[in-house]
Amino acid sequence: MVSPKNIGKYKLGRTIGEGTFSKVKLAFNGNNGEKVAVKVIDKNMVLKNNLKHKVQSEIRTMRLLHHPNIVRVQEVIATKTKIYIVMEYVSGGQLLDKMSYVDRLNECDARKLFQQLVDAIDYCHNKGVFHRDLKPENLLLDNQGNLKVSDFGLSSLSKPNDVLHTRCGSPSYVAPELLMSKGYDGAAADVWSCGVVLFELLAGYLPFNDQNLMSLYHKICRAEYVCPPWFTQRQKKLITKILQPRPEKRINISDIIENEWFQIDYKPSRAYEIDPTTNLDDNKSDAFDPIEEKTTKSTITKSSSFINAFQLIAMFQDLDLSALFEEQDHKKQMTMFGSQHTISETVEKIEAAATDVRLSVEKMNNFKMKMHPKQTMTRSSRSYFDLSAEVIEVAPAHCVVQISKSAGDLRKYNEFCESLSSLLNEKSTMPSHDRDSEDQCKVSSIAKKHDECYAKPNREDFRGYNSA
Repeated sequence: MVSPKNIGKYKLGRTIGEGTFSKVKLAFNGNNGEKVAVKVIDKNMVLKNNLKHKVQSEIRTMRLLHHPNIVRVQEVIATKTKIYIVMEYVSGGQLLDKMSYVDRLNECDARKLFQQLVDAIDYCHNKGVFHRDLKPENLLLDNQGNLKVSDFGLSSLSKPNDVLHTRCGSPSYVAPELLMSKGYDGAAADVWSCGVVLFELLAGYLPFNDQNLMSLYHKICRAEYVCPPWFTQRQKKLITKILQPRPEKRINISDIIENEWFQIDYKPSRAYEIDPTTNLDDNKSDAFDPIEEKTTKSTITKSSSFINAFQLIAMFQDLDLSALFEEQDHKKQMTMFGSQHTISETVEKIEAAATDVRLSVEKMNNFKMKMHPKQTMTRSSRSYFDLSAEVIEVAPAHCVVQISKSAGDLRKYNEFCESLSSLLNEKSTMPSHDRDSEDQCKVSSIAKKHDECYAKPNREDFRGYNSA
C-alpha cells in the first residue's frame, strides 16, 4: 500500500504548483533528505481529456535531456491512478518573479541568462527536441541565479528538418510562422521566442503586447516593435536578426553563439553524463496500462479532429495572417459555422442539409465529407462540383463546421449553406471573406476562451513546473 503522504522513497509535502490535471509538490528523498519537486498527474483526468499522448511525450522528452540549464527528471513512478514525475527542485522560482520586482536586468545579468538559455535550447535541438513554449514562466532560477528550462509539455520530439504543424505556445512569445496555415521549423520558432525573452530581459517589457489578440498577431507578423533608447547598437543588431518574421532569413542558434555581443564573458555549459542510477527506463514512460483498458472504451470519445485556439484562429481567412506574406486565393468559397451540438449530431445535420438541397454525401472519414448532386453524372462532370465539409471539435458540445467550394454552382453552394445554417440554429452565416468586425471579435473571443480552457496554464497556475 502507498501512503497518501509518501510515494516510494519520497515524502510528499506542500503543494507548490497546480494545473488542470496535476499538482506539483515539494518532497524529500527519505534516503538522503534531498529536496525534489514531484509532479502528480491524475491518470483518469488525462485519459478522459485525451491527453495521454501529451503526457507520454513529455516524459519521453525529459528522459532524453541531461543538461545543467534544463530541469532534470530523476525518476518516474506509476500507480493505478497517478503518475509521479520526480524532478530536481529549483529553489529560486521563476525568472518571471525576478523580472516582476526589477524594472529590467543590467546587461551582464541579461546576457548571462540569455547565454544559458541559448546553450540549453542548442542542446535540445541537437537531441531533436523543440520546446515551443519558451517564456519567463517556464524558465527557473537556482539558488546561484543560474537558469533552468522547464515545462516540456508542448515540446516536439522530431527528426532534423521535420516540418511541424501543431500551433501552440503563448501569444506574446509565439513566432509568426505558427500563425500561418502551413508547417514550420521548430528550431526557428524557438529562436524567435528566445529573442522575445532577450528583449524583455533588457527592456523590462515585451516587444509585442496588445490587449486585442488579433492586433497582437499583426504586430508579431510584421515585427512591429520599438527598442528603448538604452539599447546599444550591438543589442539592437542581434535582436533584429532574431526577430526576423521570415524564418528562412532568421539567425540560427550557431550564429547567435558566434555573435560578438553574445560572446562577451561566455562560458559554455556542458551536458551531464547520464546517471546510471536514475530510474527512467522505457516502461516508466507509458504508465497508463493498469487502468487504460477499463477507461478508454467507456470515456474516450474525443475526435482526432480536436483543435486549439491557434488552429481555430488560422481557420478563418480574415484572421489568417498569411496575407502579410503571400497572395490569397479568393476563388475558393469558404463558410464557417459554429455548432452548439456534439460532433456526431453536427455530422447528422450536415447530411440533412445535403438532403434538403438534393446532394449526396460521400464520407471521407468520420469528420470530413464531400457532396455531389444526386443525379447520375459522368466522372468529369462530377469533379466540376467540388463541395466539402469538415467538422472540428472545439469542446464536447461545441464544433466548428468548415464548408468549402473550389468549383461548381455557387447557387447550390449558397442553398446548402442556408439550409445548414437553419439546422444549426444560426441567425446568419456569411462567407469568411465577407465577415464584419463583429464576427472577428466573436471568433477572437471564442479562441481566447478556448485557449484558457485547453492551452497551457497561465502565469499564476504553475511556478515553472507546468503540466497537462
